[in-house]
Amino acid sequence: MKKDIAILLAEDDPGLGFVIQDTLRENGYTVHLCRDGHEALKQFSDRSYDICVLDVMMPKKDGFELARDIRKINTDVPIVFLTAKSMTTDKVEGFKSGADDYITKPFSNEEFLLRIEAILRRTTGMGSEPVPSVFEIGMYRFDADNFELTADGQSRTLTRKEAGILKLLSERRNKVVERELITTIVWGEDSYFVGRSLDVFITKLRKYLGDDDAVNIANVHGVGFKLEC
Repeated sequence: MKKDIAILLAEDDPGLGFVIQDTLRENGYTVHLCRDGHEALKQFSDRSYDICVLDVMMPKKDGFELARDIRKINTDVPIVFLTAKSMTTDKVEGFKSGADDYITKPFSNEEFLLRIEAILRRTTGMGSEPVPSVFEIGMYRFDADNFELTADGQSRTLTRKEAGILKLLSERRNKVVERELITTIVWGEDSYFVGRSLDVFITKLRKYLGDDDAVNIANVHGVGFKLEC
């Protein structure tokens, strides 16, 4: 259960730190908030954590250095960088420091929580309550676990990426799902070429769902996609 998952949060901005801490606690996580890299490293050395969320720009010890020190203690714990930086070189340094993901400020609470849960599912098999694996989408029945889309007794086997995208859209039905969130969860990265691939897969999914006029994958320009039904 989420209440059994401990998160180490290192964020020197008091306001943002409290907001993130409260958001995580409201969603069932145990959170320990630290104000600098030294305090965070001491906490990590003294306790066991399931995931670390680290700001990059912190006093005493920045997030990159902190991540490298954490990796000396534990090579497996997921690490997420939380930062206003968006330069490719910073992201490269972050991943070299041992990060599993890189979330750029500002971000929505919904996106943040989904990214945290996705990382926990991928790296530890923890982090979320059981979610449905079979979805009713208009006239279609989508079995996400078996990559199967069925309508009128006819079945189509989707690729892993097609199924991954449709599952994210189905879980957030009638809500916008950010492009970056889809590419990060389904491909494990967000880049120009991955973004173009996502557009191709969305076109295919629209075709697969095309027999039901009440179903549509809408493009929310500059943001993401929304499964409408």
